[in-house]
Amino acid sequence: MNPIEALADQLSYPRKITITHHFNPDADALGSSLGLMHYLQAKGHNCKVISPNTMPEFLKWMPGANEVLIYELDKSAAEEWINESDMVFSLDYNHFSRTKIMEQTLASFKGIRVMMDHHLFPDLASFDYGVSTPLKSSTCEMVYDFINLQGDNSLININIGKCLYAGCMTDTGSFKFPCTTGSVHRMVADLMDRGLETAPIHQAIFDTYQENRLRFLGYVLSEKMIIFPEQHTALIAISREELNKFHISTGDTEGIVNYPLSLNNIIFSTFISEREAEMRISFRSKGNFNVNDFARSHFAGGGHANAAGGRSELTLTQTVEQYIQIIHAHEKQLQQCFQELQASV
Repeated sequence: MNPIEALADQLSYPRKITITHHFNPDADALGSSLGLMHYLQAKGHNCKVISPNTMPEFLKWMPGANEVLIYELDKSAAEEWINESDMVFSLDYNHFSRTKIMEQTLASFKGIRVMMDHHLFPDLASFDYGVSTPLKSSTCEMVYDFINLQGDNSLININIGKCLYAGCMTDTGSFKFPCTTGSVHRMVADLMDRGLETAPIHQAIFDTYQENRLRFLGYVLSEKMIIFPEQHTALIAISREELNKFHISTGDTEGIVNYPLSLNNIIFSTFISEREAEMRISFRSKGNFNVNDFARSHFAGGGHANAAGGRSELTLTQTVEQYIQIIHAHEKQLQQCFQELQASV
């Protein structure tokens, strides 16, 4: 894979470009895609963002979100655009499998393939150009860096700023996770100096839930959260029937896994939800307990040191039983990580 800076010549004249992100897009996936789209359009390129599936309601305010082509709703139009494109940008994922239903279409694409991502273990052989920086806070920050690398900081407008801020803000946990470096704050300062107002973005993402989602959150925390004090661990496991009871849709469970980490004796939190053919699992941690290693070792997943995902093809009950056995096996490690975190304060 050639370095991303070598892409400049390929973008020196108008191209037809597809921008993609992973299945079930979050704010970083959609924000980086739309931010890049606005930038490349300003450069004179013909761009379209293609999402594997529908985006959560709380992200539809993003500038350009109404222009996104949804692959699962219009496969023929999406494939026609991709096949006619000169290049495809893959944002916030590093394996085509992360797009699920788009995997084969992207793998067979004959044009220039570009990756921009901050997750571990990229499939470098599948891309012609790209950058993979796990220490970066978000793909949105990487898009900001890419624009500056091209010498185009002056092209960053409010629409680009809104999209990039949203993804950076959410992936850093509102700037409280360890990935919040000085470069993150410098980026935000630059966007604010250009007129970006941050409060409306926080409100659009966090203060627009429907009543059913808030009642679901209350139910989850009061009835479904299990605490394992010896392992400094919390588990929430939700069945498909419970999701249907509260009319929970895509994106409504986003962030729930973080709530147990507000407890002073919890450093590891897991959220399991029953979906169609598999259990989807989110892992979050504080301190030195590496959930990327945990997810890769036990639940066919991965991600970052303090935020990762996984899956299980067992039943919900079997998955929970397996999980409990595993955390008991990790008890000494979890206790040590808890002690290290306490000593660091």
